[in-house]
Amino acid sequence: MRRLLLAAALFAASPALADQRFEATLAGHAVLPAATFVAPPAGAPPGFATSGRFTGPGNARNDRVGSQPGDTGALHGRRPTGLALPFQGQPMQGFSGIAPVRGEAGARWVLTDNGFGNRRNSPDALLMFHKMRPDFRTGQVAVLQTIFLSDPNRVIPFHIVTDPSPTRFLTGADFDLEAIQPMADGSFWIGEEFGPFLLHVDAQGRVLRLVETMLDGQPLRSPDHPALSVPASPTQAVPYRVRRSGGYEGMAASPDGSRLYAMLEQPIFAPNSDQPEGRFLRVLEFDTARAAWTGRVLRYRLEDGATAIGDFNMIDDRRALVIERDNGEGDPGLACAQGTQSTADRPCFPLPARFKRVYLIDLGATDAEGFVRKIGHIDLMAIRDSEGLARSRGDLPANAPRDRFTFPFFTIEDVAMVDADHIIVANDNNLPFSAGRHLTRADDNEFILLRVPELLRAR
Repeated sequence: MRRLLLAAALFAASPALADQRFEATLAGHAVLPAATFVAPPAGAPPGFATSGRFTGPGNARNDRVGSQPGDTGALHGRRPTGLALPFQGQPMQGFSGIAPVRGEAGARWVLTDNGFGNRRNSPDALLMFHKMRPDFRTGQVAVLQTIFLSDPNRVIPFHIVTDPSPTRFLTGADFDLEAIQPMADGSFWIGEEFGPFLLHVDAQGRVLRLVETMLDGQPLRSPDHPALSVPASPTQAVPYRVRRSGGYEGMAASPDGSRLYAMLEQPIFAPNSDQPEGRFLRVLEFDTARAAWTGRVLRYRLEDGATAIGDFNMIDDRRALVIERDNGEGDPGLACAQGTQSTADRPCFPLPARFKRVYLIDLGATDAEGFVRKIGHIDLMAIRDSEGLARSRGDLPANAPRDRFTFPFFTIEDVAMVDADHIIVANDNNLPFSAGRHLTRADDNEFILLRVPELLRAR
């Protein structure tokens, strides 16, 4: 016991407890163009040859392909992105989860986000994930396989868009997929935001089970949970604690696959309140063999300036990588001047990117309140590029350093360790609603390889 107490005292006194900033160097950059589409699978019901038909005013159906120009929305100045909805085909678009493919060096499982941002506008967006191989020598991204999610065995207990069809492919109006973990048996666990739920699917994407989230013995739900509905009285409340678009954004897996650690994107509401319970996120532990929550709950403290996390993956049996971000996009050097707005003639970034980081944390070192220890971080807005490896630097001020590379995207939702020296990071491009690399051009899907040996060795 004395030895343990001495070790704990030394650990607590160590300067490594302080969050350290480490440098990141660009080691590769690969780009999948924004306008990359795939045909619906054989057996899909009619109507999926086009997508994005419900993204206009009032979510009214619009069948005229390319008739509704995309823009960045009010938060980001309604800048045009150069792409127009509806689309012919299904967009591969923004990626919200990444994991290595066992036995295939350089290949990654990449999860496509739910569609066009919410349940109402995404009933014609099919849910899918892909096997991809970014080639950092050529800058190209090879799409090796696409797997569409389906529920032919009728595991899902509530109505889905394709409910009457025999194939029962899943859509962005059914689930919002945000995290993926492959298992040794070839199946996958997927975390999503609408429930929030965990989905277990086989190697062909067919649902094996659907797991409700439980916290302290009670269901933990968002306003998009299918069991909830708008009450008959305008003064009657709808009980939920998870924010809309605040469900599972990251879901790490232990190296042996026995445990999942599902992290909510934003703080949940305090019980019977419209206020957050604090500036921290819940991390719920899940036993994959029993397909049940263990009851263990950790806490992740958000930094000042951050609004959400983007991804969460283990690098060993206790340390993990977490993306922490704000809601900004675009280089701060092209921010709109105070009191001015972005216009067609003089576009600018109303809310530029400022806080985009990858943190290294230790799940094995928690304090008395269950908060995990933050070891250190890298700044995705200050990446070294001394060798000029960036395929595109985007719109920058004239005085921007030539050896600096930034990742100035609204949503950055993919991070994983590649080897002892490198990590891979990718963005969710919110097609066609985000323009962070360029002022008036839809973001591509970018993969960057970062050399970060000091970060990965830190403890």
